[in-house]
Amino acid sequence: MAPRTRAKADTALPQTIPTREQILAFIAESKERVGKREIAKAFGVKGGAAKIELKAVLKEIEAEGGLERGRGGFQAAGHLPPVVLADIRSRDRHGDFLAVPAEWKGEGKPPSIVLMPVRGGRGAKRPAPGIGDRALIRVERDAEGGYSGRVIKVIGKNKAEIIGVYRAGAQGGRIVPVDKKAQGKEILIPPGEEGEAKDGDLVSVALERETRFGLPRGRVRERLGSLGSEKAVSLIALHIHGIPHVFADATLAEADAVKPATLKGREDWRDRPLLTIDPPDAKDHDDAVMAEPDEDPGNPGGFVVTVAIADVAAYVRPGTSLDREALERGNSVYFPDRVVPMLPERISNDLCSLREGEDRPALAVRMVIAADGVKRRHSFHRVMMRSAAKLSYAQAQAAIDGHGDEKTGPLLDRALRPLWVAYAALKTARDRRGPLALDLPERKVLLTPEGGVDRVIVPERLDAHRLIEEFMIQANVAAAETLESAKQPLIYRIHDEPALEKMRALGEVLGSVGIKLPKEGALRPDLFNRILRSVAETEHAIFINEVVLRSQAQAVYASENLGHFGLNLRRYAHFTSPIRRYADLIVHRALITACKLGSGGLSSDISAGDLAAIGETISATERRAMAAERETIDRLIAGHLADRVGATFAGQISGVNRAGLFIKLDETGADGFVPISQLGADYFRHEEGRHALVGERTGETFRLGDRVEVRLVEAAPVAGALRFELLSEGRQGSRGGGTRKGPGRPFKAASPGRPAGIRTSRSRHRGSRR
Repeated sequence: MAPRTRAKADTALPQTIPTREQILAFIAESKERVGKREIAKAFGVKGGAAKIELKAVLKEIEAEGGLERGRGGFQAAGHLPPVVLADIRSRDRHGDFLAVPAEWKGEGKPPSIVLMPVRGGRGAKRPAPGIGDRALIRVERDAEGGYSGRVIKVIGKNKAEIIGVYRAGAQGGRIVPVDKKAQGKEILIPPGEEGEAKDGDLVSVALERETRFGLPRGRVRERLGSLGSEKAVSLIALHIHGIPHVFADATLAEADAVKPATLKGREDWRDRPLLTIDPPDAKDHDDAVMAEPDEDPGNPGGFVVTVAIADVAAYVRPGTSLDREALERGNSVYFPDRVVPMLPERISNDLCSLREGEDRPALAVRMVIAADGVKRRHSFHRVMMRSAAKLSYAQAQAAIDGHGDEKTGPLLDRALRPLWVAYAALKTARDRRGPLALDLPERKVLLTPEGGVDRVIVPERLDAHRLIEEFMIQANVAAAETLESAKQPLIYRIHDEPALEKMRALGEVLGSVGIKLPKEGALRPDLFNRILRSVAETEHAIFINEVVLRSQAQAVYASENLGHFGLNLRRYAHFTSPIRRYADLIVHRALITACKLGSGGLSSDISAGDLAAIGETISATERRAMAAERETIDRLIAGHLADRVGATFAGQISGVNRAGLFIKLDETGADGFVPISQLGADYFRHEEGRHALVGERTGETFRLGDRVEVRLVEAAPVAGALRFELLSEGRQGSRGGGTRKGPGRPFKAASPGRPAGIRTSRSRHRGSRR
């Protein structure tokens, strides 16, 4: 079709109006949004009459379906505009993020956009996008018709996308959301909108519309996996929290290509009796320990304690795919049914696992300890070691207690007894230092071969555990001290002191049980320890331990040092687990640079700002992992208890808010909810300072830490939610609240009222991961 021309005034040149093909080609090639003004300028269309004619041509093309009018301009039909709002959904086989447009009016499935890595400069300082994010993306079309793009700005999480379980039906299907807060709010999937989903599949759903009456409607965007498969429960948490769990091809290729480290440039420590002491089911062993008497006459009764840590920096170099993916993961994630490692198994379970009898590279710290437990000096070494033995905690403890076996017998005098004697000295110094001593037992979920819950146990706390913990703490302190003295930037593990408002709230709670919190003096862990000791043998012990825990700040990673309040240490950095924590890998690299220990050190151009950004990233991934681990345990136990609806359980009030009570069961440690509407005929008000619900008329009080008996009313395994009926009476008191514990009744029927839906159990964590 020939370009249209139009005769102007006698003195004007004729105007050439671009053809349909020229307009479409110009829009397709443009890297910016294109409107009528841009088209007119590109083709030299001037004058009112010519622009009117151009507008008519554009309308004609649009009517034929060749153009679509988007936000701010035109785009070729079925094509994406240069800048698009999109949701980051998954990764391709190369590990690159894949996004899909938030809105798509073309035929068939919306096209995928392969996101290019963030370039250096200002863009590299921005928070990295992740799965589940909604972002503004600059898009380019390649020669094969596909799309690639770069993130301009992360807008936030896609709130319109819901993760749920698909239930097929004759007239379409329904989605049961996995979010506890959305329990009872199913989503209708009309016929033809279910995609590839089958009954029981975990899917992501886009809400299409929500009306005042009837169920909201949606469409299945992606099938995430089958809940009938192995490791199905943790699959939910992985997708809800956007945790990467499949390594990119480039990362796996790098790991497979790695050659084992050699003795070159390393000290030969292969004849030293270094032991790994871990849980019996540990698959990787990243720390080994030994102790021996100090032969220096100037240190009578002293010891030399050595902690050797797998040299991950020898294999994971800055700027590689291995390094980028390790930073994105931030840490390994531990579920009862699987481990999602920070590094591929070739690195974590092979080359960097300190296997018994095999040569392995390590970064070791040699600490000279006085008889009173005070560290006199230390030094870092890059070595080749060979683990003398792999022991479990119980195995090492049994040998010390006089119940050795064939393996530990020959090691008793040479390796094990020196460890325990050195630990006794370090424990003396620890007791003087007075770290926070909370007594809150950790539970462990044991699974059946089929993946269900077998039982929940509280592992015995042995001196072997405390020994390894104290050795690791001392090694972490030594790392921070060395890097500070060398003025080498590092990532600290910091734990700030409790905030003033939390201390005020703690004071109110302690006052309710007759304990006075001092108003003056420096805030020290020993203040809390004195409180804990004063209630150790009373009915308030668990309650006060929980309240003290909640008063504490959360430990995080940072490039600026605030000290570690819980451990009562002025400086602290994570050094001892580089296989599973990216912070430790950064510290290893910094030590290699500071101590001139060879290649693989911290890049010379890395700044404090870069480390601050890394600290924020890995603090967030740690919180993400903790939430995912906790929610997975909730789902497993809810499934375990689903066939015991109607049974009664003993427990403790573990949380209080204006909506009701959270109850932790003694048997499993599971958390469930009692709605306030089910507490009785009285009107209950929430007294936040006392962590209590108090009856307005009777003064009946339910307080954090109280022992109760409950009946299980409902269990929702997919959401990990439990709803209870309270059978016990509260504390009796006068109007306004009391603290006298009533005699209690074995049973109290729930008051009539509208049924309450399942509520979420409170998300909590055990203070800091030191």
